[in-house]
Amino acid sequence: MRRQPGFTLVELVMVIVLLGIVATISVQFVSLSTRGALDVGARQQRALQAVVVSEQISRELRNAFPNSIRIFGNCLEWIPVEAATTYIRLGGPDFDRIAVVPFAEEPETGNRVIVYGYGGSRDDLYTVGSGRGPISSPIQSIDSGVSPPEIVLESDHRFNGQSPERRLYVVGEPISLCQVGTFLRRYSDYGFNGTQSAPPAGTSAVLAANLTGPVEFDYSPGTLERGAILRFAFTLKGPAGDETTRVSQEVQIRNVP
Repeated sequence: MRRQPGFTLVELVMVIVLLGIVATISVQFVSLSTRGALDVGARQQRALQAVVVSEQISRELRNAFPNSIRIFGNCLEWIPVEAATTYIRLGGPDFDRIAVVPFAEEPETGNRVIVYGYGGSRDDLYTVGSGRGPISSPIQSIDSGVSPPEIVLESDHRFNGQSPERRLYVVGEPISLCQVGTFLRRYSDYGFNGTQSAPPAGTSAVLAANLTGPVEFDYSPGTLERGAILRFAFTLKGPAGDETTRVSQEVQIRNVP
C-alpha cells in the first residue's frame, strides 16, 4: 500500500511555536499602538484644556481695573471694569450725581463708580460704605434726559481725589481665582472686602480639576511709563500616569488711571 505524505509531530510543534510567537508580537504591537494613541489623545486634551483655561483668565484680567490686582497665598483678586468714560462735573452741589460724557454702551445699575488718581492706595479700592474714597455707592440709575448725562448714585459720595485725565470707570464686584487642592476655582458675588480672603465666601466655578503643584501668581504694578503685568503659571496632570503639561502666561493690563 502506498504511504500518504504528511507532517511529522516535530514539524507540527514547530509550526505551533512559530504561530504563537507571531501572535504574541502582533498583540504587543496592537497594544502598544493603542496605548500610544491614547497617550497622544490625553496630551492633546491637556494642551487644549491649558489653552482654554489660560485664555479665559487672560481675557478677564485684561479688563481688570488698574492697580486693583492683589495676591494673598494661592488666591488672585481683581476688580473688573464694565465701562468707562470722562466725567465733566465731580462732586457738589449734589454729591449723589456725576455729570459725564455719554457712554458708548450704558452700564447696568448696581455697579459702582471709581475715580482714581495716581497717588491712591490699592486697599482703598476695596473699602466701600464710608461715603468717601475712590469707589462710590452703587449706581441707582443713569439720567440720559439731561445734558450732560448724569450718573445717579444710591447715596451721597465724596471722592477723595481727581483723575489726571478726568477718567471715570464703572466696575463690578471683585473676582478671585484660588487653588483649592487640585482644583482651580473662580469666585464671584462675594462683595468688597478690605481684607483679602483665601478663598472668599461666594459663588464658585471650577476652571481646572487636575492641578498638580501650586499655582504661581507674580504681579508687577503699572507705572507712569507702562501698564501692569501679571504672570501666572500652573501644571495640569493626566488622570492616568505621571505626564504633566506646564502652562505659563503673561498678561498686560493696559488701561491706566
